[in-house]
Amino acid sequence: MITLGIESTAHTLGVGIADSEDERIITANVIDMYRPLQGGLHPREAANHHAENVASDIEKALTEAKISINDVDLIAFSMGPGLGPCLKTSATAARALSHRLKIPIMGVNHCIAHIEIGRVLQGCDDPALLYASGGNTQIIAFSEGRYRIFGETEDIGIGNMFDKLGRELGLGFYAGPKIEELAREGKEFLDIPYSVKGMDVSFSGVMTAALALYEKGHRLEDVAMSVQETVFAMLTEVTERAMAHTGKNEVLLGGGVVQNQRLREMVQEMAEARGAEMFVPDRRLCMDNGAMIAWLGHIMYDSGVRMEISETAVRQRFRTDEVEVTWR
Repeated sequence: MITLGIESTAHTLGVGIADSEDERIITANVIDMYRPLQGGLHPREAANHHAENVASDIEKALTEAKISINDVDLIAFSMGPGLGPCLKTSATAARALSHRLKIPIMGVNHCIAHIEIGRVLQGCDDPALLYASGGNTQIIAFSEGRYRIFGETEDIGIGNMFDKLGRELGLGFYAGPKIEELAREGKEFLDIPYSVKGMDVSFSGVMTAALALYEKGHRLEDVAMSVQETVFAMLTEVTERAMAHTGKNEVLLGGGVVQNQRLREMVQEMAEARGAEMFVPDRRLCMDNGAMIAWLGHIMYDSGVRMEISETAVRQRFRTDEVEVTWR
């Protein structure tokens, strides 16, 4: 079965193709990121970018997979969570293709897609997911027929915090990689609020404190290092407690922020201390992508889930635990 997946929850437009009969499983994964000329991400401008490029990116994916559009058996798209204008782009394209080709359509949960692509390609069976991206920061694990959220941010996603901080520090937008690079040169650990509240975390106070330290004259490298060490320790702590609570001995990383090597080091050290194993997908499968949307659409359809076009309205606040997991 060949499934074409379209992802557009935020700044990234992704088109991927999953083929259940191909040993590679993922036969195409086109990623097209919107980059604002100045300032931060504006949902409407990002949506315009996606709308202008979705047709050509679908063609690129078909070429990469060496198939024609008529070979596709199922269309999947990211139903949510995400930014409304951006979500509507993939939903509209998916509906049009489903109607034109007279093939089924499947709207999927973006967060669950990160889990399932990791499970199938990394060989993990029942992991806890540390999901760290621009708009989301959650610890998710399977329990009693659903994926449950065992911890999450109380304010902004960790990637969003990095981007806002980077913008204020003059590092430009999509600041995570620049902060990681600066942090390698950090020497002095500065006092940053460590904000863990039960199983949840908070990042807005971290950003405020970091800016205050920089304004007092502390080196940018030291600020970056101190922020990274603090927030990654917070994430590692709540991930470990979620694993202990659920009895999981596998941890899967997902989301754009988990490309950071320091975060990987800290989670790896925690997993080894617990006698657990850490799994990290390929970089292009950690970030938002259409391939994971295609694969989740496939396994949902294969398990018997069906969806009419009338049921494909996007859901900006689509919680992972709202989805009945019929494929496990």
